[in-house]
Amino acid sequence: MSTNLAQAETGSERRVVAVIRGIPTSDGDGVKLTRVIGQRALPDLDPFLMLDEFGSEKGADYIGGFPDHPHRGFETVTYMLDGRMRHGDNKGHSGLLVSGSVQWMTAGRGLVHSEMPEQEDGLMRGFQLWINLPAKDKMCEPRYQEYAPEKIPVATPSPGVSVKVIAGEVAGVKGPIGGVATDPTYLDISLEKGATFTHRLPKDYNAFAYVFEGAALMGSVGLGIKEMEKGQLAVLSQGEVFTVTADAQPARLILVAGKPLREPVVKYGPFVMNTPEEIHQAVADYQAGRL
Repeated sequence: MSTNLAQAETGSERRVVAVIRGIPTSDGDGVKLTRVIGQRALPDLDPFLMLDEFGSEKGADYIGGFPDHPHRGFETVTYMLDGRMRHGDNKGHSGLLVSGSVQWMTAGRGLVHSEMPEQEDGLMRGFQLWINLPAKDKMCEPRYQEYAPEKIPVATPSPGVSVKVIAGEVAGVKGPIGGVATDPTYLDISLEKGATFTHRLPKDYNAFAYVFEGAALMGSVGLGIKEMEKGQLAVLSQGEVFTVTADAQPARLILVAGKPLREPVVKYGPFVMNTPEEIHQAVADYQAGRL
């Protein structure tokens, strides 16, 4: 399953064309997480390569963190809901991600970095999303866009609706992330019981919505409504209008959309390029210390 699924339907209404539940796995030094995109049921959704949700109050589930590892050819987006994570790279950049903060890292031509917890117990929760880069940008210089929680604006487009705008725009409120080739939307949507949120997206962009608290109804009367539970991702058809409602209980979800690249994708661990030859070069450059 990949981009073709989201292209199965077109029109003004964004419908749920597939429901995906993540699978438990581990990464880094044994960090336990749930992989939602990047697994057999949903290998990718162009331009999105991977979505991991992590969340635990047990230090043993995350204390190993993600020691030094390389990246080339794509972007990583880390959104911390709870907890503290220290990151650093071989270019001399370092910083601290706290609850509610966002790091949008463009790996470009490559770097080696680490992401390590700055806590031994307590809740650690958040998402990491991988977004592909177009071929013309894969060897660009690495860069970071980092924003503390107070720098993430909040929109209140209708009663009972609160939206943290990381990328994109809601009710005239623009997110801080910019200069990204795939023109992404990334929203953290909170709905009170009975509240409805409607949002317009570019009709040919691929999109998904992932419920991480409560439950939600996606779609509108007459065009098909799908009930989504906590831990379920909705792959959305192409179209213009996305509608979500919290019915019997409050709900919280992320809505993510981006311009598909429609380019060949060759993945090998932390490297994402367009050809096998480029992957071989990435491995050689890493082994030779050229990242």
